[in-house]
Amino acid sequence: MQPGVPESARLARRLRSLRTEHWPDLKVTQHQIAEALGGENGPLSLSLISSWESLRNPALPPASRLAGYAMFFATRRSVESSPARLLSEHDLSDDERQERDRLHSELFGMRFVDGESTEPEPAGSTLAGLDPGVAGSGTWFFPDQRPIVIVSGSLPKRFRERMPFTDTKDPDYVRSYSLADLDALLEVHGHIRAVNPAAEVRICRSEEMEEDDFTSHLVLIGGVDWNAVNRDIARRLDLPVRQRDRPHDEDAGCFSAGAGQIFEPLLDPSNGMLLEDVAHFFRGKSPYNSRRTVTLCNGMYGRGTYGAVRALTDAKFRDRNENFIRQRFPDVSAFSILMRVRINPNGTVVTPDWTQDDERLHEWPSVIEA
Repeated sequence: MQPGVPESARLARRLRSLRTEHWPDLKVTQHQIAEALGGENGPLSLSLISSWESLRNPALPPASRLAGYAMFFATRRSVESSPARLLSEHDLSDDERQERDRLHSELFGMRFVDGESTEPEPAGSTLAGLDPGVAGSGTWFFPDQRPIVIVSGSLPKRFRERMPFTDTKDPDYVRSYSLADLDALLEVHGHIRAVNPAAEVRICRSEEMEEDDFTSHLVLIGGVDWNAVNRDIARRLDLPVRQRDRPHDEDAGCFSAGAGQIFEPLLDPSNGMLLEDVAHFFRGKSPYNSRRTVTLCNGMYGRGTYGAVRALTDAKFRDRNENFIRQRFPDVSAFSILMRVRINPNGTVVTPDWTQDDERLHEWPSVIEA
């Protein structure tokens, strides 16, 4: 780079050259790019596209928009219709998918220098270039924007029989009523969709998983008792924390970690009400595809699972918890936090604050290992 020229100008120059030179026999306009990246919400503003191409005063595009650029220039079919559009993952040929991946890697390499975003720190932000509540950032953001499958367990038949609208023969049948940990599913699905606008995000029951699903980014919701994929992941990975399933509905179960450490939920002995659950959050490489991730969010009870999800979605706590992750687990490909999830007297969940020592029951890698 020339002295005095911002690093982001390198990316701006590349975005301009993609538009003007990538297909020499085609004239691609900023308006077409604005149409494709805007999608169903309507075209982006031309001034925004122009700012990303500006060499004098370049603006840094969000990571999700760069994923859109890679998809757009992976195939001429992007501009064969009017308005211009982004194809879906399933519509790409093998050659187009390879080109998309190549462009994606190149553009992201220009946006993120030495693993850090070149975007300046926003005023008042606790994390440089990071706002977990918007697209392109946070633990729930997947930079490659590849498909994300949220895997849910299914409620056992004995529970479904107690509920209305769970019989497929019922005219008012509701498929979602058969899913376990529905509160956690709704919470994490909405958040992942919001911060990964260019990615395909699906909810799938563990027994519905197909071969290609296993090679996606996997987010597993719920414990080993009702989620078969969680059981298989636990078997394939040498997890630092193990969940012991509940042999009977009235049993609490527990987590085990380290040298025989046992962590159990706390119930009120007088009425059996849940006072405090134990939950586990794990992020690491997927055992099915080393280029994808697996994330586990599970508690001994449903409210523990919901608490594990809320730790990184709750607007009041996600920033500090994201900051804790980056300070506590620098330069690691996997980490694990076993946490306490407190329950209010009215039954609502208190979002875990990972910066509080008494809310973290077990961490991996440990301080000594780190």
